[in-house]
Amino acid sequence: FIALFFEGIPLLHLELALGQFLRKGSIGAWNTISPYLGGIGLNEECYESTAVNYFWYRKTLNITPDITESGTLQWWLILCLAACWAIVYLCTIRGIETTGKAIYVTAIFPYLVLTIFLIQGLTLPGATEGLAYLFTPNLYALKNPRVWLDAATQIFFSLSLAFGGLIAFSSYNPPKNDCEKDAVTVAIVNSLTSLYASIPVFSVLGFKATTGYWDCLDRNIIRIINEFDLPEESIMRQNYTAWISFLNSSHPEKIAGLKLKSCDLQEFLDQSVSGTGLAFIVFTQAIILMPGSQAWAILFFIMLFSLGLSSMFGTIEGVFTPLLEIQVISKSLTKELLSGIICLICFLIALCFTLGSGSYWIDIFDSYAGSLPLLVIAFLEVIGVAYVYKVKRFSKDVKWMTGRKPNLYWQITWRFVSPLLLIIVFMAFVTLQIQKPPSYAAWNPEYEGFPMKEEKVYPPWVRAICVLLAILPCMFVPLVALFHLIKRMCRSKDPNSVPLEVFSCQGANRNFSHPKEQIPIVSVSIPHGSCQQPPAFQSTERQVPQQGNTASVSRNLTSHKGPSKLLAVLQLCTVMAADNDTEDFNCRSACRKLNLKGYE
Repeated sequence: FIALFFEGIPLLHLELALGQFLRKGSIGAWNTISPYLGGIGLNEECYESTAVNYFWYRKTLNITPDITESGTLQWWLILCLAACWAIVYLCTIRGIETTGKAIYVTAIFPYLVLTIFLIQGLTLPGATEGLAYLFTPNLYALKNPRVWLDAATQIFFSLSLAFGGLIAFSSYNPPKNDCEKDAVTVAIVNSLTSLYASIPVFSVLGFKATTGYWDCLDRNIIRIINEFDLPEESIMRQNYTAWISFLNSSHPEKIAGLKLKSCDLQEFLDQSVSGTGLAFIVFTQAIILMPGSQAWAILFFIMLFSLGLSSMFGTIEGVFTPLLEIQVISKSLTKELLSGIICLICFLIALCFTLGSGSYWIDIFDSYAGSLPLLVIAFLEVIGVAYVYKVKRFSKDVKWMTGRKPNLYWQITWRFVSPLLLIIVFMAFVTLQIQKPPSYAAWNPEYEGFPMKEEKVYPPWVRAICVLLAILPCMFVPLVALFHLIKRMCRSKDPNSVPLEVFSCQGANRNFSHPKEQIPIVSVSIPHGSCQQPPAFQSTERQVPQQGNTASVSRNLTSHKGPSKLLAVLQLCTVMAADNDTEDFNCRSACRKLNLKGYE
């Protein structure tokens, strides 16, 4: 809740407000804030392991015992991967137009399945113990910095922060939409959904822990009855503890020779795991024990598939929208083809996860590409808005959209608390990585402690890839900043060029029609307070002259100098757009044709 209150909600509001106000995706939005931020043995194995573990690691993944052994591509995994990306493509074939329809199913269906699991889970034996385990705080765990790090990074995944998808989606909102209310509502609903989902999950895990505890007692009881030749049902689960105490005092040698297993319900409850282990092993083991397990398994995995689709929609939109805006893609390339190319590239990259060592690489991508870069990008987002764009200016933009100025909570979190918290989490992450060499848990049937996983240290070349995955997404920020710095230096040598600060001002975005709205530009606006503007820019709106005035307006350009000439160029572009009578009119190319150096 601390990470949610001081990190999640402020960043969520910031990203929603940026996308909604600037009417652009992630790349376009940060370029507008500042160009410098644009880059923001199988029998033995089966006998010693459980049936679920054996099926998952050997039959499904066919996993290798070491990450250095790549293994071969598993054809069944390739088919599943291709089917998944084909469905993602069909749901995102035209961007937001088709994603908006598919999201109704992928968002509502998991709630239905969770409700069914909730009703069934609460009726299972051990559900009470599972819920007590969920809601009982472990204060000792709070001393572990890893817990705080996991909580902070989980907020990013839970709210999809710093992925770019939120900015892209919010850019489709109406300009006067209450983005502050949306941010708070989404954060609260998201947290309540997580709490709601945890109840059926832990009730089922409590059921699994209880059945495991009972099985442990039953095995010990059978061995004691056989050793002491006692009548059947003389020792029950209810009086097991009393019998053990009596036999320990009367026959300690015999009891020690039996090597009875220690049966503790708390230990079984502590055996919960996260990630793929929770979904495909622990929870699956619990489902097998439930009546009608096949039906429950189908419902559960369809729900997981729906959740995965929902996550991919935001990821694809975060790539799709910026590609349309930065104009590196030919206009002849249709949305359907562009969406297909994105999905195909993602499919080809994901083929490495279908290798025998693919499970290890998934953990690497999850731990390094999906944690540290998010912290850095989120930090740069807050710094970019709070100290580059300035909180005061951003607050005026939010007030224009919502009708009220952001209160003290937003001001403090954007300026101080969120950046400080992100730095602390970042330093904790780096410190933990330095203290302990990166390692992974390998499924090795030849390991002496099997079926426990063998802890292995990553070889040097894998560690190099881990560093690359952590650094590469962040490198675009300094590279883009360097590009714009060189571009600015080149412009400064041209006496006819306009200062770069004029172009980094996002003023005209309020009344320039958004390309997603597909309506012609009808006015040029420089909003009040969005830049430090000279007197020539104080007019809040200029009406566009009628068609046929291109020649006369272009002749008047010679009478303007400096910033006032920029306004005249903008006026000329809108006139030329009207004369061309097209929505695809490119002002940049028009400036080149008119030899207006620096204005394109």
